[in-house]
Amino acid sequence: MWIIVNSIQSEQYQAQLGEKKERFNSSLAPFAAPHPTVFASPPTHYRYRAELRVWHQGDDLSYIMFDKQTKQKIFISTLPIASKLINTTMPALLAELKDTRLLRYKLFQVDFLSTQTDQLLITLIYHKKLDEDWQVAATKLRQRLISILPAKQLHIIGRAKGQKINLHQDFVVETIHLQDQTLHYQQIENSFTQPNPTVATHMLNWAKKCTQNSTGDLLELYCGNGNFSIALANNFGKVLATEVSKSSVNSAQYNIKLNAVHHVEVVRMSAEEFTQAMNKTRQFRRLEHVDLDSYQCNTILVDPPRCGLDAKTIELLQHYPAIVYISCNLDTLADNLSTLTQTHTIIDCALFDQFPYTDHIEAGVYLFKK
Repeated sequence: MWIIVNSIQSEQYQAQLGEKKERFNSSLAPFAAPHPTVFASPPTHYRYRAELRVWHQGDDLSYIMFDKQTKQKIFISTLPIASKLINTTMPALLAELKDTRLLRYKLFQVDFLSTQTDQLLITLIYHKKLDEDWQVAATKLRQRLISILPAKQLHIIGRAKGQKINLHQDFVVETIHLQDQTLHYQQIENSFTQPNPTVATHMLNWAKKCTQNSTGDLLELYCGNGNFSIALANNFGKVLATEVSKSSVNSAQYNIKLNAVHHVEVVRMSAEEFTQAMNKTRQFRRLEHVDLDSYQCNTILVDPPRCGLDAKTIELLQHYPAIVYISCNLDTLADNLSTLTQTHTIIDCALFDQFPYTDHIEAGVYLFKK
């Protein structure tokens, strides 16, 4: 991906997307999957977060990335894959840092997190301890950037070993316009967020369409910050969601209140732990306030990490009439489908091109029990 950040050839995008579609079809062919819906990405300015290393040459600074294969430095002046706000901010921030030795000294990396509504969070990462003098200088930096950049909100965070200093707040709020509603999602610095909001919107609309005639309740494993749970809530009586990350659970609770969704419950558990709870092989104090028997979950949604689902969780899924499987790894998806399609049929599937100009493919599969 990083090899072409300075010189992407957007005219080749459709050809690259066609190759992904062929791989997708080949991977799902053994399971009699229907023809997929392909959701393309904008060819440029689609990525709303970026992490750039900082290269020092005397008092001068540059952004760099490293070729993963050759380890060669690639100097970055513009980043056509990143949002327009990030591109506008990059040179302005660099100019300000060059003029302030306290801020540039031992600066190691700069992370950008932006939104479609022009909120921006900048994280400055150092190989030194940050003190009060740094905080004073960083506060002045934030004020200067607010005066010259088009960002509607701008926040700065300083990080060093064992340190995190927030100037105002450590999150932005992304706004997603779906076909029938507008949703708002807190995105916390240094936590997982969907990098491509255009394609993320397609994912939510697709999942809503698949489940629009659902009955009963929804169970979601790996719910993150509540991305799918909140968007799909209107299609179900109630939603029970699980997530192992404490920060993601806190963010999901924040987003539930932000969007005034009253029938979504999030518990902090891994998928494996929840499988044990559902099978009544283990009790958890974290579930004492949740009446599992009150849920009539006819649909289960999973969005697992690249390693896919473990055998026990797959067995749990097979008890549900409908399954929505979001995958970031075609290999583990195919491996899991070899078991799931013994009891379920693929009704719909989709390719989501979250990461143009890379080999990565995000997939969605909707299955119904035979």
